[in-house]
Amino acid sequence: MDFSNAHLEVVTEKVRTPSSAEPKTWTTVRRKAAVVVAPMTSDGKFLIIKEERIPIRATLWSMPAGQVDKADADEKEIEAVALRELHEETGYDLAPGGEVIPLGFFFTSAGLTDEHCYFFLVKPVQRAPVHKREEGEAILECRAVDDRELSRMISRNEIRDSNTLAICARLAARGLISLDPR
Repeated sequence: MDFSNAHLEVVTEKVRTPSSAEPKTWTTVRRKAAVVVAPMTSDGKFLIIKEERIPIRATLWSMPAGQVDKADADEKEIEAVALRELHEETGYDLAPGGEVIPLGFFFTSAGLTDEHCYFFLVKPVQRAPVHKREEGEAILECRAVDDRELSRMISRNEIRDSNTLAICARLAARGLISLDPR
């Protein structure tokens, strides 16, 4: 192990692959799984947040997301993380009678890390009576946008967060949103 903390581990190892007779030396960042939430209001808009991102020294518009701390979390525990992140980052909760729809997962950067993110469509959401924000969150704004505005923000490079781009692609591929900005 080259480096480790509560959030990640960097390891360099020799790896045999089908394409090479000799083992390759590869450095991998091991990260816990995460969730990405597409929260939809009763009028069909999506909540996005504007959040400070220290590594890039910028703020980004994105869908709510967060880390799954338990390595062997089952589906219900992962869904609970998604609902917790929704609440902490937006101040909204799943409305009574609403649904949490799992949309699979993706790898954030498969050449560098084993991190994968589980996608959830949560609808409808409603403003929580009390908002318990996680300490240390740097969320500056939360707003509701329709899929047309979401598409415009993507095309103008206002949304450039890989988690958000990936969940929008999954939603569009399933016919749940249109990414046509017109």
